[in-house]
Amino acid sequence: QVQPEESGGGLVQPGGSLRLSCAARRSILSTFISLDKTWYRQAPGKQRELVASMSTEGTIYYANSVEGRFTISKDNTRKTFYLQMNNLEPEDTAVYYCAMGDRNQIYWGRGTQVTVSS
Repeated sequence: QVQPEESGGGLVQPGGSLRLSCAARRSILSTFISLDKTWYRQAPGKQRELVASMSTEGTIYYANSVEGRFTISKDNTRKTFYLQMNNLEPEDTAVYYCAMGDRNQIYWGRGTQVTVSS
């Protein structure tokens, strides 16, 4: 069973940094490795958007709005992947969701709030 769980959200000033974590502690290691890993976000009144993704082959994608500021990474030994967010802007305020999946199924976390405000 894969149950991703986000952590690391909070309130930060513009220009600050946060690191989000997505842990799938209940999954077995081979399952964790076999799934693509993605971060999404949803701001109030807006549709959910893809922020960053990492395929099982290691291909990484970033949305234009976060390119150069956000970094996705993983630690297989901890069955956890991360989103390092630097130089945060008020426009980054949203609920951030992690997801893991393949062609057959996607597993969603419950989300963590990130608020960028002075």
